[in-house]
Amino acid sequence: MNRTPIHQGHCACGAVSVSVLAEPKEVNLCHCMTCRRIHGAPFAVYAIFERDAVEVSGDTIAWASSPTGRRHHCAACGSPIYLVFDGVPEIEVPAGIFDEAGLYPPAYEIWCKTAEPWHDARGRPRYPHSRPD
Repeated sequence: MNRTPIHQGHCACGAVSVSVLAEPKEVNLCHCMTCRRIHGAPFAVYAIFERDAVEVSGDTIAWASSPTGRRHHCAACGSPIYLVFDGVPEIEVPAGIFDEAGLYPPAYEIWCKTAEPWHDARGRPRYPHSRPD
């Protein structure tokens, strides 16, 4: 794999940086209550990569947001940095962390049972819970 980053991002204070070395496998928009509360927004957008395609530098702290999920945040400013699940070879990176806007538009939406009624999905597939396999 080419180890030259194709895109980079940073937390709000700049103490943590994220470099991606490949394009994401998929991108979703999540309406779950955990994402809403963590991001302080009605939804979050995640670009999902193979774990070895993402490099993180700087100090993060992890929080177990579910029995198998660990969310990592900047130790200094608390910005969400990434999410991983035990036994899953992927890493989910919030699209808003990247230095460039418009990189990763979501292809589908999950946890729509808690979506704001005013949200316009613009024709994207919507799932009441997680995406079916």
